[in-house]
Formats: sequence, structure tokens, C-alpha cells
Amino acid sequence: MIGHSPRQLDRNTTVVGRIIRGAELLASLPRGDEPMGFYSDSARRVPITAMRVAADAPADDRSSLEVMRTDTTTFAALIEARRNRRDAWYVRPAGYIDVCSVPIPVREAAPGPR
Repeated sequence: MIGHSPRQLDRNTTVVGRIIRGAELLASLPRGDEPMGFYSDSARRVPITAMRVAADAPADDRSSLEVMRTDTTTFAALIEARRNRRDAWYVRPAGYIDVCSVPIPVREAAPGPR
């Protein structure tokens, strides 16, 4: 998780997935005291020692979430609304949006069989 979208990484890195829950846990890790959050003392680092993709977790350990499908007209409308914001703050629509700025709606799944 890098927190921004450096264009030089386009077509040079592989996207593993998207955090749909738990980003606040990563954001709560302490930042270093050097510029850009680097640590002056490496002993103060808090390493991420493990992670797993939800699909690889046992079914009973997975969160019961519903994620909006990205192949729908509703999702296309969401992207268009984010690409060309009309809020009072925006003077001109940008006409584009980077993948890291696309919010994918997620909610708790209703109880019962899916």
C-alpha cells in the first residue's frame, strides 16, 4: 500500500488486489521521523510480517462482504461521476481518474445463504 499513484509505476508493477476492508489498520502504523515517513532508526520499523488474499482464507475466516460489480452500468456511472466531478470546489472536470481514486462500494452481506 503506497497511498498515492506514482505514474512511473504504470505497466511496471503488478496489482495484487485492492484493500476493501482494513486499510485503517495499515494507516495506523507509525510513520518514521524522516522525510516521507522513513525511519532514522530501522529498529523502530513495524514490519508487515504476513498477509493473505481473502480468497485464500478459509471460508469461516472471511468477512461476509458484497462488492459492487465493476462490469455494470451503475459502476460505469460511478466512474464517470468521479472522473468529471461537478462539486463546487472543482473549476473544471479533469476528464480522467486514476485507478487508485476509484472507490469500489462495499457493504456487509445480508445474513443467510448467498
